[in-house]
Amino acid sequence: RQPLSPCVAGERLCSTEEATAGSGTYTRHGFIFSSLAGCLDRKCEDNELPVVSVVRDSESQLLPNVGAVVTCKVCSINSRFAKVHILYVGPTPLKSTFRGTIRREDIRATEKDKVEVYKSFRPSDIVLAKVISLGDIQSNYLLSTAENELGVVVARSEAGVQMVPISWCEMQCPRTHTKEFRKVARVQPQFLQT
Repeated sequence: RQPLSPCVAGERLCSTEEATAGSGTYTRHGFIFSSLAGCLDRKCEDNELPVVSVVRDSESQLLPNVGAVVTCKVCSINSRFAKVHILYVGPTPLKSTFRGTIRREDIRATEKDKVEVYKSFRPSDIVLAKVISLGDIQSNYLLSTAENELGVVVARSEAGVQMVPISWCEMQCPRTHTKEFRKVARVQPQFLQT
């Protein structure tokens, strides 16, 4: 068995003299083509032509959709929003990261006009958020942390130590006892990663 290699729909895989068409393929003009995007699988039977099939990679099809709870990492912040990379959809890790934006008005459910982005997130924070829209041309997903269960779940202090939440808006460094503002998530057990 050869390792699986990625292929796209319509890609010419080989000639019908080299192999037999399996699932996820079709033949035309003496060649075997992929009928879907996935991974090329070539199985060899005893003294027969190998069977070429294309298997859909189920994980690569996973996309953040509206309403999904995602785990993301904060890349940058400014006064209007936080830019994040989406790493997980629910418990499933993504093979490629997607960009997301948490706007100032989507950080909290109450007192939206008083929210300050730098008091809610810092770069490299790990945040639980909900997808509220599939975003704009730059393929940014719009995310919200307005629910109590959403917000910062992992943050490191300036000393590099993982901080502990002490209230819904503060985390503390266990080493230096310095307090920092965050939009802290009240994490539900089903979202805890082991």
